[in-house]
Amino acid sequence: MFRPILMILFCALAPLPVLAQASVNFGGLKQDTSLPVEVKADSLAVNQADGSATFSGNVLVGQGDMRLAAQSVRVEYGQGGKSIEKLHATGGVTLASKTDAAEASEAVYTIATGAVVMTGNVLLTQGQSAISGQKLVIDLKAGTGRMEGGVSTVFVPGGN
Repeated sequence: MFRPILMILFCALAPLPVLAQASVNFGGLKQDTSLPVEVKADSLAVNQADGSATFSGNVLVGQGDMRLAAQSVRVEYGQGGKSIEKLHATGGVTLASKTDAAEASEAVYTIATGAVVMTGNVLLTQGQSAISGQKLVIDLKAGTGRMEGGVSTVFVPGGN
């Protein structure tokens, strides 16, 4: 079920600077956040004291068509340990759907709200277009997002 995530290479044009903040359509990253969350990794460490678990090494998280890959993912469980509240991903984080993909240093996914906050050298590719910045906030339920901090982009007309 889990396949390696393929990133789309974009053309080597120099990025064009844009405003410090840009709104982005994330129709491809729209997600039903009530779907089950599946996790695969090389190892797992559980902390009963704070109700968390840390998956390490080649971590791949799946929910519907969405995939999140990272070197480490810390899972915060809800009351009673029966639900996942948040995922904290670090180390080469990639979030991908069938049409969109984003890379960053870190990401925090709050399951109930469908909010994903990606930080640190964020790169988003949508078709042949790309946008980069320091922080990307995605609302998976609405399929919308906002890129902040030194935003630059390459738009390919008609290239989605």
